[in-house]
Amino acid sequence: MPTLDAPPLPAWIARELPFRRVLVPTPEGRIHAIDDGPRDAPTVFLVHGNPMWSYLWRKVIRELRSHPGGDRLRVIAPDLLGLGLSDKPARPGAHVLTRHIAAMDGLLEALAPRDVIFAGQDWGGPIGAGAMKVFESRGGRVRAMLLANTAVLPIAHPVRSTSFHKFARMPIVSDLAFRLAMFPVPIMDRVQGDRASLGWREKRAYAWPLRRLRDRAAPLGLARMVPSASDHPSVSVVDAIGQWVTAFRGPIGLVWGTRDPILGRSLARHQRALSPVFVEETKAGHFLQEEVPDLLARSLLRLDVLAK
Repeated sequence: MPTLDAPPLPAWIARELPFRRVLVPTPEGRIHAIDDGPRDAPTVFLVHGNPMWSYLWRKVIRELRSHPGGDRLRVIAPDLLGLGLSDKPARPGAHVLTRHIAAMDGLLEALAPRDVIFAGQDWGGPIGAGAMKVFESRGGRVRAMLLANTAVLPIAHPVRSTSFHKFARMPIVSDLAFRLAMFPVPIMDRVQGDRASLGWREKRAYAWPLRRLRDRAAPLGLARMVPSASDHPSVSVVDAIGQWVTAFRGPIGLVWGTRDPILGRSLARHQRALSPVFVEETKAGHFLQEEVPDLLARSLLRLDVLAK
């Protein structure tokens, strides 16, 4: 399926995203993505989480390009369905894990990358890993994985929720907060190690794709996609992804922000389950891409060497 020209960006954002961008039709909707570098090169596939978009990876891509060997890699960094410049379903209930994985698979099928190193943060971990599982089943090669403050293991029971995810399931009040107040964008700095890393300029860029009320379903839908009980529809999907990840035989690296109030304490569990080739602990928070982009870029290049 042919790609389309990417939608224009305001100049103040475009200056920070000097990369080739595309819009890819998939059966789940059109997906916007950065697709930068040689088409036939080994690929780094970078997947963000909630409520961000590919803008989150801008510093990492720039750092990657500045290091020896980084300029020879192809970088694909999509916007999840409902976020960034991708199509935006109008209902929070439209956001189910299988649909997000299918959208990423449609993107990969259209862009046809070569051997892939995958990196995922927050929901980008299970969504991206789920897409890698399908990519591998279609004959693609997943060379390595970099996991950063995410959750890709089978669900631990009993299922526990954070206060943020409990709030997201409160009727009416959560809909009002996510729709009218663009929650959680205004308070994202609270999950950072360095709160200045998500200042008003960064929040303005993350808010821009959600400037219309009708386009704000995804942050709430993705928050409700987090399992709240053993019979939640995400559980079986996450378990299957987790089984694939734990059986993966390529190198896995972990980069973790220990000041993340959401997933900071998940490092030990991932370390035990995955036997990573390296673990980088940092005092960053949830959105490491804003605080330690160079560490993420160097870790990707390290995996590129280890996976040869």
